[in-house]
Amino acid sequence: MGFLSFFANPIVLTLIVALVLTIVLWRVILWLFGIIIVPDDSIGTVTKKYVTVGTHRTLPDGQIVALQGEAGYQADTLSPGLHMGFWPWQYTVDLVKFTVIPQGQIGVVQACDGRPLPSGRIIARDVDCNYFQDARAFLENGGERGPQMKVIPPGTFRINPLLFTVKLADATEIPQGKVGIVQAYDGHPLPVGRVIAHGVDCDSFQDAQAFFAGGGERGPQAKLIPPGNYRVNPVLFNVKLDDVVDIPENKIGVITTKEGLPLPTGEIAGGEVPGHNMFQDADKFIANGGNKGLQEQVLLAGRYFLNPRFATVEIVDMSTVPIANVGVVIAYIGREGKDVTGDTFKHGNLVTRGEKGVWVDPLDPGKYPINPNTHKVVNVPTANVVLNWATNKTEAHKLDANLSTITVRSADGFKFNLDVSQIIHIPRNDAPKVIARFGDMSALVTQVLEPTIGNYFRNAAQGSDIIEFLKNRSARQNEARESISSALREYNVGAVDTLIGDIVPPDELMRTLTDRKLAEQERVTFETQRQAQGVRQELQQATALADTQARVVDAERKVQIAGFEASAAVKFAEGSAKSKTINAEADATVLRTVGDAEGSKIKAVGGAEAEVIRLKVASMEAGNFAVVQVAEALAKGNVKIVPDIVAGGGDGASSGGLVNVLLGSMLAQDRARRVQSSEG
Repeated sequence: MGFLSFFANPIVLTLIVALVLTIVLWRVILWLFGIIIVPDDSIGTVTKKYVTVGTHRTLPDGQIVALQGEAGYQADTLSPGLHMGFWPWQYTVDLVKFTVIPQGQIGVVQACDGRPLPSGRIIARDVDCNYFQDARAFLENGGERGPQMKVIPPGTFRINPLLFTVKLADATEIPQGKVGIVQAYDGHPLPVGRVIAHGVDCDSFQDAQAFFAGGGERGPQAKLIPPGNYRVNPVLFNVKLDDVVDIPENKIGVITTKEGLPLPTGEIAGGEVPGHNMFQDADKFIANGGNKGLQEQVLLAGRYFLNPRFATVEIVDMSTVPIANVGVVIAYIGREGKDVTGDTFKHGNLVTRGEKGVWVDPLDPGKYPINPNTHKVVNVPTANVVLNWATNKTEAHKLDANLSTITVRSADGFKFNLDVSQIIHIPRNDAPKVIARFGDMSALVTQVLEPTIGNYFRNAAQGSDIIEFLKNRSARQNEARESISSALREYNVGAVDTLIGDIVPPDELMRTLTDRKLAEQERVTFETQRQAQGVRQELQQATALADTQARVVDAERKVQIAGFEASAAVKFAEGSAKSKTINAEADATVLRTVGDAEGSKIKAVGGAEAEVIRLKVASMEAGNFAVVQVAEALAKGNVKIVPDIVAGGGDGASSGGLVNVLLGSMLAQDRARRVQSSEG
């Protein structure tokens, strides 16, 4: 009961109701008391409903945002936090989220209040106002209404939406291989005669204030935006993507500019201008006196950032001079040329390089970056060139494509066709003279070679009948070579050789010649057969003679052989006699020599022996020496004085003598065997 009675108390009940209402309606309650709480991610925009006292009760004419506390939109916003004194009957406070600019985007701002834009301007000048977060500073510092040149970078900002409208726009992205072509919607007007605005340093059009401060002009801009990401105000600048210029290998870029000084009278292209980085810096090109229109200078292989509003590029092949050729240059621009040939060449002027006209020095084989619109390179073959005067026959150079078989008329009235090949040669240093005289090689063929060679053979054919012409083909060819060579030498062309090809006489003449030839061949055949019969008779006679000739030859050979044998016998006998005589004389000489030698030997030996004997006799008496000599002689002659076996009778033994003889005989035989064995 006590608890219920407590809540039944009117005072308590009132307090409870008040507490609940306070909890539920605390914002309303605070608002009623002029208290505003601004969250951390918001600002409060203030609108003053009325002012009852003071000098600044109403806004000046044309002003939208109040700076002096006038009734209306207030320039100052409420920052996050607690604010008091904003009574609901006098102020309206709206909570607005912060302005968030995401990455990859920018904020494009438009002000609804401020000074009016100057006449002719479409974008407001830049004012220091902390990226439009300080509306008061914007208005007090002379900010202008309308599109603002400054953009808001990515981030979070406290911007008063009562004064500024912020729209998101993508940042400008220039991919690789592209460039940004810029057109400005505001700035100084272009000078008369200009088609492109001069460049201004403005951080690739990200700094609009610098663009205006540097005198930026409206219209197409000379400067480009290279690849990358940029914060460019799309209200002030329009950026379009275009391809970079890539010049492939063996190609060149021919440039035509849209800005610069007018070309001098009589010139077709502008000369080379330094310092513009191959037409990538349009301002330097214009400042250094470059001419608009076709340019002599070309771009070589590579990548270039060229502004298509300033210059266009035509990609063409390099000038090629093949092997066995030289390139003669015809210059359409340059200094006025002075002829360097003197009185020796009167058919055109030859000039030095860099001058207008035909250059006296030709180009050797190779590739050259020459502008085909300002210079023409005519290739002249320096190798031998064959030209055919024959229908449906032409060489790879095609110079003889329009030449055909020559039709001539002989002295006897026959028309016949003649194929001719002419070999010519143009020396290297004479090539410019040929081009100066004729312009190109085809003109040389049509103006000189074709009439010269055609007329020569027509005249030569009329000087003889057709049969003679056919028979004397080789002589005609030699005469043509000499005559044509002499004629072409005057045109600085060398005639290497003139060759006569097929000669096609008329059909009726060919039939007559054929019949005549057949008759001649039959006559030759008959004559050949007659000669064959005579040869056959001679052969038979020779055969009979050959049959007996063997025996005659055999007899003659035998006679010759007999004579050879007799001569051989005589020679042999003479040789034997001489041989025996020589042998006999040699034997006699040998015997005499041997006899003389033996005599001398015997004499010497005898003398020596006599001396020995004299000495022996002196050593013993003569009688004793004689006995010794007799004994030695008997010993040498094996004369036996005493018998080997002596048989005699013994004392009283009747058989002793025979036994002794046998024993003695055996002993003698045994001794003889020992002697033989010892000697053997």
